[in-house]
This record gives sequence, structure tokens and C-alpha cells, in this order.
Amino acid sequence: MERTELLTVPPQETPPVAIRSGWSVTWRAFQKDRAAVAAAAMLLVIFAMTLAAPWLSPYDPIDGNTALRLAPVGTSGHLLGVDGQGRDIFSRILWGGRVTLPSAMVPVMIATMIGVTLGVIAGFHGGLAGHLIMRGCDVLFAFPTVILAIAIAGIIGRGLFNVMIALSVVLVPPMTRVTFTATRETEAMDYIPAARSLGAREWEIMLRHILPNIIPPVIVYASTVVGLLVVFSAGLSFLGLGVAPPSPDWGVMVSDGRTVLGVAPHVATVPGLMISVTSLCFNLVGDGLRFALDPRIRNIE
Repeated sequence: MERTELLTVPPQETPPVAIRSGWSVTWRAFQKDRAAVAAAAMLLVIFAMTLAAPWLSPYDPIDGNTALRLAPVGTSGHLLGVDGQGRDIFSRILWGGRVTLPSAMVPVMIATMIGVTLGVIAGFHGGLAGHLIMRGCDVLFAFPTVILAIAIAGIIGRGLFNVMIALSVVLVPPMTRVTFTATRETEAMDYIPAARSLGAREWEIMLRHILPNIIPPVIVYASTVVGLLVVFSAGLSFLGLGVAPPSPDWGVMVSDGRTVLGVAPHVATVPGLMISVTSLCFNLVGDGLRFALDPRIRNIE
């Protein structure tokens, strides 16, 4: 009788599958947007130079040399020229960023904390509290944002702190609306009723399922609106509602330069370009984050 031998095939090793975290996927998607990466790099340079103003600034931003007043760009020792008071524009740009940038970013952080709280309460819990919150936002939406900010700043007075308060107030309603919409969309997902059927409590659903899913649209909106607030903050300073001269601020510098615009346009143009470039960079970063954080529009190879 012939014996049949069984052939044994050695097991083949399965190649390891790389498991990427959500942040790594987001970072890879963000890197695909070259404009957003370049804008982020530019913002890092602006922030670094602003923070290093005490060491990079060649002159005092307040004291000037009247003998060199209105000196043009490229003057020896004054890279960006001199303003009407004989003050070095490059030094004032560096120090002015320490006022303009916080006055735009701090209100966004304050409004985000308040708006997310109100939006989650209105969207998740609803009821009378949610109705009152959203109707209150609708009342504030009836006023143009710029006019409302000017009115609030005019009532509470000038100063950096008051500008931050005014900008925070006008930003809370749109931030609340964004959070409310994202909360409603998340609550309609199938895993929310499933979590309730498994005995999850309301606060657990809010912390584990609602908040993680509303963070991406909030981040995208916040990063985009910072660029807008850079312009708003500079505009309030331009109108005399921000920091008081001679303190350096990009909006104050533009306001000072308008009186000599025909003779020395660089006095207003240089800070105006800083406002425009910074605002544009924030908008580009916001667009990149929108692409990176939204799985419906990104395509990671």
C-alpha cells in the first residue's frame, strides 16, 4: 500500500499594517496644502520676531530722532524707514505686533470657550435654555459685526483690554452658532442613540462623543476668524478706540501715516502690509485645516 505524504506549506508572514493616529493623518493632509504650510511658516516667523522684539529691535519704539523724520525705506540704520515723529518703523512693527496679535488671538480663545459651552448646551440639551441662547444670538446677529464692535468699544472706553472685550462679545454669537450646528449634526449620528441604549449617561455622551466631533469645525472657524480680527483690532486702533499713542500698534501706525500719505507713503504702507499679510496667512492656514480635518474632502494616499 502506497503511503501518501502530506505536504506542509510554511505559513507566510503577513506584512505589518501601519496604523496611523488621527493627528498623523491630519498632519499628512495639511502638508499637501503648500499654501497653508507656507502661511504657517510665515506666521511662525512673525510670532518669533514679535516675541524677540526686545532683542531684535534696533531702536526704542517710542523715542525718535526728529532730524530723520519721514526718512524713506532703506535709509542707513533704518531698514523700513522713519515715521513722522522720527521713530524707527521696523522697531515699531516688532513691538506693535505684541499688541495687535494678542488683541486678535485672545478674543478668539475667550469666545471659543464661551461659544462652545453655549452651543453644546443649546444643541445637546435644548429646551428653554437652548431656545434663549439661540434667540439671544439672533438678536446680536441683527447688528453688523463691525458696528457692534465699535459701539461696545466706544461705550467701555479705549484701551487694549477693552478692545479684547469688544471683539470677544461680537465673536461669541457666530462661534455659538457653529458649535450648535456641529452638535446637532453629531447628535443625529447613529452612535449617539446606541450609546444611550447601552446605558451611557448624558455627560458621558457629551464628553466622549459630542465634544471630540465638534472640535474640528470649531478649530477651522477659529483659525479663520483670527485673520479677520487682526483687521478688526487694527481698525479699532485706527479709529482711536484701541491703545493710545505713542504706544506702538499696527493700526495706530496706519492712522499716523495717513496724514503724510502723499509725502511718505511708506509710513502707512508698511504696517498696512503687515496687517494684510498676517490676516492672509491666518486665512490660508484655516483653509488648510478645513481640508485636513474634514474626512469628506481630504484624500490621503
